[in-house]
Amino acid sequence: MSRKFYLTTPLYYVNDVPHIGHAYTTIAADVLARYKRMTGFDVFFLTGSDEHGQKIADAAAEHKYSPQEYVNMVVERFKDAWQKLGISCDHFIRTTDESHVKVVQEVFRRLLEKGDVYPGEYEGWYCRPCETFWTQFQVEEAGNACPDCKRPVEKLKEKTFFFRLSGYQDKLLKHIEEHPAFIQPESRRNEVVSFVKQGLKDLSITRTTFKWGVPVPGQEGHVVYVWFDALINYISAAGFSADEKKFRKLWPADVHLMGKEIVRFHAVIWPIMLMALGVPLPEAVFGHGWWTVEGKKMSKSKGNVVDPLALAEEFGVDPVRYFLLREVPFGADGDFSRKHFIGRYNSDLANDLGNLLNRTLTMVGKYFEGVVPVAEKPGFDEISEDLITLANETPALVASQLDKLAFSGALSAVWELINRANKYIEQEAPWKLSKDGNMDALKAVMHNLCEVLRIVAILVTPFIPATASRMWKQLGIKDPLETQDISKASFGPPAGRAGTKIAGVKVAKGDPLFPRIDVSK
Repeated sequence: MSRKFYLTTPLYYVNDVPHIGHAYTTIAADVLARYKRMTGFDVFFLTGSDEHGQKIADAAAEHKYSPQEYVNMVVERFKDAWQKLGISCDHFIRTTDESHVKVVQEVFRRLLEKGDVYPGEYEGWYCRPCETFWTQFQVEEAGNACPDCKRPVEKLKEKTFFFRLSGYQDKLLKHIEEHPAFIQPESRRNEVVSFVKQGLKDLSITRTTFKWGVPVPGQEGHVVYVWFDALINYISAAGFSADEKKFRKLWPADVHLMGKEIVRFHAVIWPIMLMALGVPLPEAVFGHGWWTVEGKKMSKSKGNVVDPLALAEEFGVDPVRYFLLREVPFGADGDFSRKHFIGRYNSDLANDLGNLLNRTLTMVGKYFEGVVPVAEKPGFDEISEDLITLANETPALVASQLDKLAFSGALSAVWELINRANKYIEQEAPWKLSKDGNMDALKAVMHNLCEVLRIVAILVTPFIPATASRMWKQLGIKDPLETQDISKASFGPPAGRAGTKIAGVKVAKGDPLFPRIDVSK
């Protein structure tokens, strides 16, 4: 019986244009999903769109559409972006989906019945762009502005229903203390603990000043606060209150991935909502860092927002995926520049990986008519033994790094093997072995290089799937790439099963994987 793995990205605000930050989260989730599938997990990868709230209603009116017509149109931007970036999500949820709306209403009903939701009147500060409520102290501390986006806030007074956050403060702190991996990385956990210890206030979770939201049953004029609505998608997509068999199979989620700016919603409000419902909490909430551009914060006003689709159109999808997850450790902040991007492309992808495949297949064609030779003794010398040892150690190292969401570390391990193989060519000098007539050694060298390339193709599949598929095709291997198990990839057939063999395979050298970019042009 396969093990389940349920991972999510946050819902993306439907009125946004997909940018590099959105792509970063979603590509990371996709890599994790692909990796888990290749190691035998039954994966459910969820992403989607946040479609309610006052900003959407205002934007729809400005464009002379109804809110529903408007979101139906603009949601395609995200669906199209994820398709072009190779995102293999299992479900794209929309907060306007009827099935989701029913779950939100059921959650509200249960919490109202329990007494954790109660009527009242809200008076305080509200940031419309962030759709977030703030206390007088928080606004004053931020210079009479929104603490997050620094834009002006407005004073609101309206009838509302409150969610009793304050009643679960100690229980949440206890859970965080007893489950150190619940909030990651450690810096995010420390921030959340500090925030909670300042004291939690009950949260206003309905609005009456506009109508575009999930209607509260039996409470005319009230719609559910957009953040309360959006967080519920993680259980509505899993079948909560509608398909209990599915829900028992999928929940709790294994990991929620998101940018660090929304960790507080996911690590404070969301777990307390689940506690109030009597539902298990997710295993982990991971808040990654932000991307700056040339050292400056991305913003529409500065005109420096990086469009991942334009970047992929210019350089290819896989280079974008590779750069984002190799450049910085997941969890830390990163900086994007074209210079760094092109440097990574030329150095890592064109020079290291592309040249290794091209040189190896060229020599197999030249010396063995394109057929990978059988090696009587692959480890015929110390240099070859070292390469084989590294090739056998790398898959486990990559798996351990991916299990920790250390994407950059996993790629570094793969590239250590690629660089060792390039060095191996120079050390063994196949052209000299051929000239000297040392055919046994030449067979071993070419076999070893092709075997390393087979392993590398498997290991990079979650990160750069189109490139891995091209490598697999050029290597001439007939077994489907997607059936290969990353954690069991090894030099020669994996122990215990009839594994993929490289010896005797007819290779077919193709176009360069990554044509080098001429920086001068």
